[in-house]
Amino acid sequence: MIDIQNTQECFVQLWLRLERTRRLLQGQYKRFCIRRVLKTWFGFEANDNFIWEVCNRCDQEGWNEIPLPSLYPRKHRELLRAIVSVKLGISYYKIDLKALDAAYSIAFPKSTPLNVNKKKR
Repeated sequence: MIDIQNTQECFVQLWLRLERTRRLLQGQYKRFCIRRVLKTWFGFEANDNFIWEVCNRCDQEGWNEIPLPSLYPRKHRELLRAIVSVKLGISYYKIDLKALDAAYSIAFPKSTPLNVNKKKR
C-alpha cells in the first residue's frame, strides 16, 4: 500500500510513481488512464466509488488516456491532488499546492517548473 501524506516528500514519490506506472502500463500495452493508475496503485481498494470520487474531484474521465506527466503536467497535478484529498479524506482545496509544484520540479528537473498559482498582472 501507498502511504499518502500532504507533504512535499510524498508528492515527489507520487510524481515518480506516476511516471513508473506509465512505463509499466506502456510495457504491458495497456491504456494509461486514471482507472488503470488507481487499480495499479491501490488494488482492491480502488473500487468504483473510489475511482468515481477521484475522477469527480479532478474533473476528468476515468477511461480517457492521459498524456505524459513530464510534458503535460497540469492534468496529472489535478489527478494527484484528487488522489491525496480522497485518500486522506480532506478537502480538495487543502492540498499544499506549493509543495506539489516543488515536488514536480524535483521529480522532473529538466522540465519547465510547474507554478499554476502565479499572480497575473
